[in-house]
Parts: sequence; C-alpha cells; structure tokens
Amino acid sequence: MKYYIIVFASIIVFASCSSEQEKKKEENRPTPVKYQLATVEEGGVSNILKLPAQLAAFQEVSIFPKVNGYVKKVFVDIGSRVSQGAILMVLEAPELEQASLQARGRYLRTKADFSIDKERYSRLLEASATAGAISPLDISTIKAKMDADSALSNAEKANWQMQQTMSGYLKVVAPFDGVITERNVHPGALVNATSKDKPMLELKQVEHLRLQVDVPEGISSNIKDKDTISFYVSALQGKKMTGIVSRKSMSVNAQYRSERMEIDVQNKNGLLSSGMYADVVLYSKGNIKALYVPKSSVVTSTERKYVLLVRNGKAVKVDITTGNAATDKVEVYGMLQQGEKVLVNANDEIMEGIVVNGGK
Repeated sequence: MKYYIIVFASIIVFASCSSEQEKKKEENRPTPVKYQLATVEEGGVSNILKLPAQLAAFQEVSIFPKVNGYVKKVFVDIGSRVSQGAILMVLEAPELEQASLQARGRYLRTKADFSIDKERYSRLLEASATAGAISPLDISTIKAKMDADSALSNAEKANWQMQQTMSGYLKVVAPFDGVITERNVHPGALVNATSKDKPMLELKQVEHLRLQVDVPEGISSNIKDKDTISFYVSALQGKKMTGIVSRKSMSVNAQYRSERMEIDVQNKNGLLSSGMYADVVLYSKGNIKALYVPKSSVVTSTERKYVLLVRNGKAVKVDITTGNAATDKVEVYGMLQQGEKVLVNANDEIMEGIVVNGGK
C-alpha cells in the first residue's frame, strides 16, 4: 500500500513539472501581431505629372566675322525678320580686294605661259614626223616645261578662287529664316576674325520652337515619339497649348536620373518666345505589367526602400524600386510576385521575422 502511494505521488509531481514546462513554452512563444494586409496586384498606375520646361529656338546661330575688316553697312536690327540668303551686313577690306586682283593676274600669266608651251609642243610633235628633224630630247624638254606650267597655272587658279571666296565673306548672309535677337556692331566698327568674345549678330528661328523638358526615368520609358503633350506658359495664363514629342536623348542624366526630351511647337502667330518657361503636363498610363501596392506599404529609410511581405507567416523585407504613383498606390519593382500579401501602414520599426496575423 505504501508503494502505491509513493508511485501516485511521483506521477503527480511529474505531471506538475510537465505542466509548468508547457506553461513556460507558451509564455516564450512569440505572440502573433495583427496587421492590416493588402495583396500585391498587377496593372499600371496612371499618373499626371507637372514638370518645368523651357522654350528654345529651333535653330540659332551667333554670327562672327570670317575675315578682318570694317563694318560698312548693317541692314538689320534687333527684331528684324529675315529670310534665308538675305544680306544682313557688309564689311569692307581693301587688302582682300587687292589680294584677289593680284591672284587673278598671276593666274592669267601662268595660263598664258602654259598656252605657249602647249602650242610649241604641238608644233614639235608635227615636225618630229620627219625623221631627224627634231631631237627627242627637245620634245621631252618642252613636254616637261608644259606640264610644270600647267601645274603652276592650276595652283594660281586655286589661289585666285580662294581669294574670291574670302572676299565673298565681306557680305554676311542669313543661313536660315529667323529673327535678329542681338546686334553688337555699327558702321565703322573694326571686326576681327580671331575674336570670339561677342557675336556681331544673333539669329534665331522662332516660328518653330523646341520645348525642352527633363522627364524622370521612371516615366520617360512610357512616353513615345509623336505623343501629344500639353503645356502652359506663365505669359499666357490658362491657355492650354500642345506639341508633339519629336526627340528623346536616349541618355539618362546620372545626377538627376532624368532624360531630356524635345517637343516641337509651331509658333506661326508669334505668341511664344525663345527662353520662356513652361509647365509640361504629362499623363503616364503606367506599365500594365508592373506590380503595385498601397502607398503606405513602401518604407523608405536612409539606406534602402522596401516593403514587408508575409511569407510563411512571417514579415520579410524585400527591396524595391518605385515607378508611377497615385494618391493611394504605387508601382513597385523587385523580388515579389502578384498575389503575395504585403503589410499596410508599414514602418521601419517593424522587425523582420515577426509572426504576422493578417487582418483585412
């Protein structure tokens, strides 16, 4: 009887110890925290973005003198509209005219010498038909002299043509249609071909303008050539204007992570001017293959940008990059898949590895 009492007491003590151990395990087991969850979904996030831009002339040129000389006449002033090929100003340089005349004289003299040698060579060839009448050495000598005079005549001709070309630079003509936006010389002024400090004239084409805008790289890939873009300028408050995307630089600025684009703008009525600032309104449809999550799911710290996914019942930090963003959602790119659960209202105080119970 005493033996049974001892065994029964041992069983009670063992059961009590087991109960205490189970209780401690329950206390040490992490308590799941209940968080609001959302589903990672696929589809583009449309976005309307306003970006600063600037209007520039489609073509512009600073006109410097090609030759040294004095300004004789100026036919244009600031605001003058000119056509391609129109004479803008005339310079004078008497030394160029004299050099051209001298070059022409040298060319005519060498040309005459070549003509005489050619005639003499032809006659010697005719006389050589009679055996022994003309020495072969004489024929070779005159042939060599004729070739030398021909080369000299061609060289003098080229020099004369060059002098004529240089004299042609005394007339300054417009390379394209446009407006004179700057004038820095007046008749009597000495201009120097080697000085590039300030142009004589500035010519810009303003009937056709370029609207230059730097687009963030996350959006630029969704904008195609020939897309119509809307913009506004401060000088014309409330007036909506449009242009066509004509050029993309195909190069992302490493500092600002943006790509330069140009929009062709027709300005036949002259309402716009080169140098005006504008606000470009871009509508981005987003990448239809992109994944998106609630905006509050993205955590941005000083070191990384990530979301907290729920995998195997635990929170896992997954690095991401973001694309288009709307009021309540944002495109995300990284090692995550459609249908996975992500924490809403996430923050950097939530530790990776915690057990998560999902709410809504």
